Amino acid sequence: TWRAIARPEQLPPDDDDWLIWYIQAGRGWGKTRTGAEYVFAQSFHVERIAIVADSFAEARDVCVEGESGIKRLHPDVQFNRSLGELRFLSGAKGKIYSAEDPESLRGPNLALAWCDEIAKWRHRRETWDNLSFSLRLGARPRVVITTTPRPCPLLAAIKARPTTRLVRGSTYDNIANLSPAYIAHVVAPYEGTLQGRQELYAEDIDDAPGALWTAALIEERRVATTPEFVRVVTAIDPSATADGDEAGIVTVGAARVVVDGRQELHAYVLGDDSVRGSPERWAHAAVAACARYKSDALIAEANNGGEMVRVTIGTIPGAPPVRLVHASRGKYTRAEPISLLTQQGRVWFVGLFPALELELRSWTPGDARSPNRLDAFVWAVTALLIEDGPIHRVIDYYRRTP
Repeated sequence: TWRAIARPEQLPPDDDDWLIWYIQAGRGWGKTRTGAEYVFAQSFHVERIAIVADSFAEARDVCVEGESGIKRLHPDVQFNRSLGELRFLSGAKGKIYSAEDPESLRGPNLALAWCDEIAKWRHRRETWDNLSFSLRLGARPRVVITTTPRPCPLLAAIKARPTTRLVRGSTYDNIANLSPAYIAHVVAPYEGTLQGRQELYAEDIDDAPGALWTAALIEERRVATTPEFVRVVTAIDPSATADGDEAGIVTVGAARVVVDGRQELHAYVLGDDSVRGSPERWAHAAVAACARYKSDALIAEANNGGEMVRVTIGTIPGAPPVRLVHASRGKYTRAEPISLLTQQGRVWFVGLFPALELELRSWTPGDARSPNRLDAFVWAVTALLIEDGPIHRVIDYYRRTP
């Protein structure tokens, strides 16, 4: 049935020499359905299958029980939700693995693996390495990868292997099967944007020449855990219209770190809650972010609707105090010190922030665009690490303390 309705690019490669089928496609292309159908078809030929996703919950809720998941498409497949184990009609066994726990892939012997959204795995290298060592059953153990793109040396190396078959596709390849609401509210707003090129058209967006941040730099500064914070702020770069640009909302925490026997103050990006919508919507999103990360203050640029931010935020119960900052210098002058601090190992990214990272890698000095997430990120780090003022009294104290 699947072969009768699938598009040609959703069927496995014709030749027999491949080991990795790498599907890099936009949102809504049909990646999950393709991966699920391939795993089910191969369950009649192999005995041990791994389904690896960013988390156990994503593997369960998307790859197995989701709208295009294995269990939803083939109800006769038995699934133990608590253990994450599948029993196929042929007797083959499948098991869910999480990229949050790379060590769990040290033990199994596998003949087939489905890696879903590998580009967003938090422990990408460790998980891939352990999975590779486990693929040792049968004459030709294989992997199918279904993902939207992210810049990463590991993924570039996988795609360049002679035994990899790369398939690219865009959201529009499957547009006939997408709901009008999805097209209007998810697809259309990102047309003509860098994020749309990455998320809809699945393009590999390279670092812009002269960009203050690169993919390699951000990857080097990515961490999974953080020290105890002395201060947390949420910064907002507001949008004044309901259908205008996104409002950038970025939360950053500051922590004392001992480096070479001396204390330094480091900044850790905790969240990117940027939204597109009315002032009421982004105000509630900003307040929710402050509550989630226990922010001490909300930073807003006074030059760009700052008073509106103060008034709008003030109408929301439980809102934190709003601190207005003034952009007396150009964007490059404000952003360059934060880039240098990142290079010095004093700015870190706790997890993945695809949209924010794309703005950081694509904006160059002199660019007329004003990326909202980048602005919010710069304001937050500046407030914690550079500017003087009430918010820094506790930080200045720690700097003076041996």
